[in-house]
Amino acid sequence: MQVDELTREGARVMAVCNACRYCEQYCPAFQAMEQRLTFASADLNYLANLCHSCGECLYACQYAPPHAFAINVPKTFAQLRVRSYEQYAWPAPLAGAFRRQGVLTALVLAVALIGVLLAATAATNGDALLNPGGGGDFYAVVPHAVLVSVFGGVGLFALVAIGLGVARCWRDLAATAVQADRDGARTGVGRTLRDVLTLRHLHVSGEPCVTGAEVRTPWRRWFHQATLYGFALCFASTCVAALYHLAGFSAPYAYSSLPVLLGTTGGLGLLIGPLGLLAQRRHRDPALTDAAHERLDRSFIVQLLLTGLSGLVLLILREHRWMGVLLIVHLGFVLALFLTLPYGKFVHGLYRAAALLKYQRESSAEVGTLSSEN
Repeated sequence: MQVDELTREGARVMAVCNACRYCEQYCPAFQAMEQRLTFASADLNYLANLCHSCGECLYACQYAPPHAFAINVPKTFAQLRVRSYEQYAWPAPLAGAFRRQGVLTALVLAVALIGVLLAATAATNGDALLNPGGGGDFYAVVPHAVLVSVFGGVGLFALVAIGLGVARCWRDLAATAVQADRDGARTGVGRTLRDVLTLRHLHVSGEPCVTGAEVRTPWRRWFHQATLYGFALCFASTCVAALYHLAGFSAPYAYSSLPVLLGTTGGLGLLIGPLGLLAQRRHRDPALTDAAHERLDRSFIVQLLLTGLSGLVLLILREHRWMGVLLIVHLGFVLALFLTLPYGKFVHGLYRAAALLKYQRESSAEVGTLSSEN
């Protein structure tokens, strides 16, 4: 579907929903919709990124297929989200990666990177790769300076690309029809952070979201939280390990050390969460999403799963003679994940957080207007 066609379709769907308003209690997307009379591209991007794809509105809608109006808000919003990811991507020529990225693409990239890393390590440090010793010292296989250079460079690029994408997203949200209340910014940040950390809107009026008609389970929310906190703990483990190194504490660290405890807990989260999400998606109604959106979802979930699994295997076998090869495999998965972060489903969490902040500030402005009128 072309961009202009998608905008027209999104505006049509929102016009019908705005006239009906049956779903206004379900989530912020409908409450923000009610503050608008027209729906330009920026408004549609905002509403789509507010949506948590709980699916409740599809089954409640009297105009859903097979009705002639064919209103399917979750699918329309999924298409709009993918488009918004492409619009905000930096550099712009890489925006098409959102359409092409799937599980196969992610696996091919990871395997290619593993091959390159194995070849480079074998050429420069082949003895340590095949016989790393029993100390579990990763730096004996790949020196610390090399790790910092390679992953620092890739990480810096990903950080810049993601940061510019978020800036473009926020500029787009600021251009929407309803202006926010700047005085409510501090309250909005606190409430947004709460909503992000608790995944509050995967509960519909206090009930778990649906996976099919009349099917409610809390699993989608729980697996999302396991994945979110697993990723955060792994990142925290890396940061703490870097601080340990700067403080003069040499790796490998004991199993009881903070970096290892954080990494182990995070790795388990990245094992349980993605496995659960993949299993849960097998039973979810396909009408709730779009093919391009689904490819992005699965690709990111599989990448997180492989990163967590390879990290746990490496930790368990870090004193085994195959540790060097296992380290390279893990680093290949991590590097592939880093390279795709700005052009995969990772940005979805950041753009949703920006949309939630915009919603909180709009809500503050609306309350302020009503108070002044009274």
